[in-house]
Amino acid sequence: MSKASSVDKEPSEAERLARACAEAAADKKAEDIQIIDLRGISDFTDFFVVCSGTSDPQLKAIAAGVRERAREEFGAGALGEEGGPISRWVVIDFAQVIVHVFHREARSFYMLEDLWGDAPRVPFDATQGS
Repeated sequence: MSKASSVDKEPSEAERLARACAEAAADKKAEDIQIIDLRGISDFTDFFVVCSGTSDPQLKAIAAGVRERAREEFGAGALGEEGGPISRWVVIDFAQVIVHVFHREARSFYMLEDLWGDAPRVPFDATQGS
């Protein structure tokens, strides 16, 4: 396969789901949204979407928005969800995509992105969220 054809390749369904989750988070004013590409690095998921909120109600709203968008656009229900505003970290598992919604301080404490520092980031511009 030529280099040009691999660059022009359509995104996988998992990548499209990750982008949709990131857009849903952006719609709820999530901060510092990152899509981490774990394909070839992890055998349990293809993408992480990591974002932050500033309050318990915002964490709830972001998580609800992500679940709703995945269901509406992909027919994807979460396989599981852990945490909540009290824990300051919500994890939503869609198998190929795992969404981490952190309270800002919890995200700084756990530094999840640093644990996967060798994984490439998928470009995402929150201002382009729908």
